[in-house]
Amino acid sequence: MINTEIFPDIEQLLDNKDWDSLKKIWSETKPEDIAETLIGMHKKYVAIAFRLIPKEKAAEVFSELDPSQQEYILTHIVDKQIKELLEELSPDDRTSVFEELPEQLTQRLLNLLPAEDRKEALGLLGYPENSVGRIMTPDYVVVKPDWTVEKAIQHIKKIGEDAETVNMIYVEDDQLKLIDDIPIRRFLLAGPKQHVSDLMDNEFVFIHSLEDQEEAYKMIKKYDMNVLPVVGEEGVLIGIVTVDDILDVIEEETTEDFQKSSAIVPVEEKYYTASALTLYKKRIGWLFILLLTDFFSSTIIAHFEDSLKAVIALAFFIPILIDSGGNIAAQSSTLIIRALATGSLSVKKWFLVMKKELLVGLFIGLTLGLTLYVRGFFWRGGPTVGMVVAISMLAITLWANLLGSLLPIVLTKFKMDPAVISSPLLTTVVDSTGLLIYFTLADYLFHL
Repeated sequence: MINTEIFPDIEQLLDNKDWDSLKKIWSETKPEDIAETLIGMHKKYVAIAFRLIPKEKAAEVFSELDPSQQEYILTHIVDKQIKELLEELSPDDRTSVFEELPEQLTQRLLNLLPAEDRKEALGLLGYPENSVGRIMTPDYVVVKPDWTVEKAIQHIKKIGEDAETVNMIYVEDDQLKLIDDIPIRRFLLAGPKQHVSDLMDNEFVFIHSLEDQEEAYKMIKKYDMNVLPVVGEEGVLIGIVTVDDILDVIEEETTEDFQKSSAIVPVEEKYYTASALTLYKKRIGWLFILLLTDFFSSTIIAHFEDSLKAVIALAFFIPILIDSGGNIAAQSSTLIIRALATGSLSVKKWFLVMKKELLVGLFIGLTLGLTLYVRGFFWRGGPTVGMVVAISMLAITLWANLLGSLLPIVLTKFKMDPAVISSPLLTTVVDSTGLLIYFTLADYLFHL
């Protein structure tokens, strides 16, 4: 593995045009570590350093890079090198590169591919974004049920070198429909004169090409699979999705959800390759919306100015109540969003969620409310103030818990990403409504 401390040494080699030394370093380094090194280097060195990577490693290194760096490299190397690189990439990696590039550059690259590869790439790009069809690969091994095991193994040896995996062999009928999948070990342990049909158990799991990529992740996790076959509308086998493809998707989805939960428009590239202007654009929109939303809180406080003048002790509990409400809402929304993402909760169970969160909210509200009652009674304002803040805490807790748990379900019902109910946005909404609850109760109990 390359030590990040030698980045400057590599850049020095490039400044000195010591190509042979750098080629030697690349030849002794794993592709993943070369990619990590390129990501940390100054952009002006990246294209030159990439050209010196051994041909047999270049495609694997390229597939590990960020889309912005991939685009930069493709625009700074000659067409011959691009053609060799694209041909070495697996179909699913090639598709992921194309869908991140500007349309004109994608068209230029497609024209460099051989006719067969170009047809394959266009086919994968024709599937909807985030569908399984975008990440599947058509490189798999398929056999017929009437073949002997001997014939099947000969076929596997012939085709297997170009396949994504040979751990699982697929069986299709004369109409090319998938009828079974068989682990390679069954072929190795079977007699040569046995037929493929003798090895079949007719129990297999598959996914349709138009399904969402997250659904593929759920199926692979549920059935503990390493590879999942993909079929078309009529059950014809058209590709496979491997676990490493799914892990890449889940990493991207998780990163995107984390960013959304902090009110950031998803950043497609790594932090250290993103410019300050890019990060500003991704963050300022939501922050500006949240600032405008905060105006409601200040308007509510201004509306109840007379109440605050009459009972100044009410002001002491504002930060406690609104912070607690925001924290409670964030907790409940996080639990529900994660449960929806992992499949342990469905939209149909919304009533169960409401009942459970009302009960949880009641317990939390009583615990926190009692604490505030003691605080208000003995230290700030007396029994009436203590009663106001205690009841307000209970009401705010119930409201925040329900809002935080049910909004993600509502968004999921309408095919929207529940992660948009970010902690800052949810907290801001609960702040405003919590203040309204607090001062309304105060006016009622104090007869203001």
